[in-house]
Amino acid sequence: MSEQMFYGHGKLLLTGEYFILDGAKAIALPTKLGQRMRVKYRPTNKPILFWKSFDVEGNCWFEAQFELWHFNCLSENSDQQEVIILQKILRQARKQNIHFLRDELDVHVETSLEFPLSWGLGSSSTLIYNISQWAYVSPYELLQKTFGGSGYDIACAQSMGPISYQLKTNGPHWETLNFNPYFKNQLYFVHLNKKQNSREAINFYYQQADVDKTLIIKQLNDVFFKLQSAQALKEFEYALFEHENIITQALKMKRAYDLYFSDYWGAIKSLGAWGGDFVLATSDKSPEQTKEYFYNRGYRTVISFEELVLQNFEKLGELNNFVVQEAVDATTNL
Repeated sequence: MSEQMFYGHGKLLLTGEYFILDGAKAIALPTKLGQRMRVKYRPTNKPILFWKSFDVEGNCWFEAQFELWHFNCLSENSDQQEVIILQKILRQARKQNIHFLRDELDVHVETSLEFPLSWGLGSSSTLIYNISQWAYVSPYELLQKTFGGSGYDIACAQSMGPISYQLKTNGPHWETLNFNPYFKNQLYFVHLNKKQNSREAINFYYQQADVDKTLIIKQLNDVFFKLQSAQALKEFEYALFEHENIITQALKMKRAYDLYFSDYWGAIKSLGAWGGDFVLATSDKSPEQTKEYFYNRGYRTVISFEELVLQNFEKLGELNNFVVQEAVDATTNL
């Protein structure tokens, strides 16, 4: 039985938020945690796709079977939302590559998350990225034809360190970013105990017709450079507050700081779509004091910058070569 392996990193969006959809320049952070996908093939006369998805605890949270002509579901849970979404992705991958899964082979796929589903680190984007490498298709086109979005999460999935990301008229542009603040040991990611729906957040943003997006994007781009070049924690915090105020005034949204942490001594910044997932917290106090503050308020997931953010540029070329070769092998086998 032949076998292939694919991997995509999770993501955090430090700047840009909603306005990344209209060209704001953003700092995006790939995470050390991601999603693996293992694919095995077995000769057969009646090919079937067997799919299993496992959570961070190793429990199977989704399972289904599909025929390979139209990817119709053969399982009893054919009306399950996860089935419908996966069908959409697979059918779109077939449109982009008509040779995808055309051999007389049973296909066994197992996906494994390295973070809880509720964290919002990119269970969907890492899946899109892994399937695109498997099918040898464009991950950005696959994303746009399925979930939509800016694509920064796809860039993070294949990156080995922080990146700058921007949507331009001719498509997404991203490059490695030297974002390695010496005060990174004073930066923490705190989970708000709820997951934000990215598609709903995007729809909300597009409904804001009275926002001067050109002006807001200029302001956010200015903050991008302030955050990137900050040499001291206070300077970094001032830029975070400025970024939060821009979004608050533009979209009439309340800051996480005002809603949950008004007595906190450092800066609090929402990441990505406001209202759920993670916030970034700065602290000039000890890790023990910082975590105790959040623990006492019911926020038990507090992770340091160094624990979560991937910063390993030396292996970037090695990883990209591996992924490309895996994708080529996948196409060759079909």
